Amino acid sequence: MTRKRSWFGSRFLFLGAMPLILTLLSGCHSRFVETTIDNQGPATLHLIEVDYPSASFGVGDLAAGSQYRYRFKIQGSGPLKLQFTDAQGQIHNVDGPQLEEGQEGRLTIVIDPQGRVAWRPSLATLK
Repeated sequence: MTRKRSWFGSRFLFLGAMPLILTLLSGCHSRFVETTIDNQGPATLHLIEVDYPSASFGVGDLAAGSQYRYRFKIQGSGPLKLQFTDAQGQIHNVDGPQLEEGQEGRLTIVIDPQGRVAWRPSLATLK
């Protein structure tokens, strides 16, 4: 009989704590921007760097037709900037959209065959 009560007691304790556990888990949400750099050109790009508020990321080489993915958190507000070197050794500096702290979502940076850059943000600020 003692064993049965213990099992029932543990079960009810677990079920009673479930709303608290779910509340804590749902409150733990980090806001990140899932970023893709898409090289649609015919040649490898070099020394690619993306500057965003408070930090930067990059990749040494991105082959033709390849993508590079990176995830970051916006801390602060400010513009995006992209710098890369094309196959002829020309350095490109391109200003991007403004980011605000607390935004999350997706950002695609497309570099076309002529070296033009298209910024495709899909960002939202969640409260």
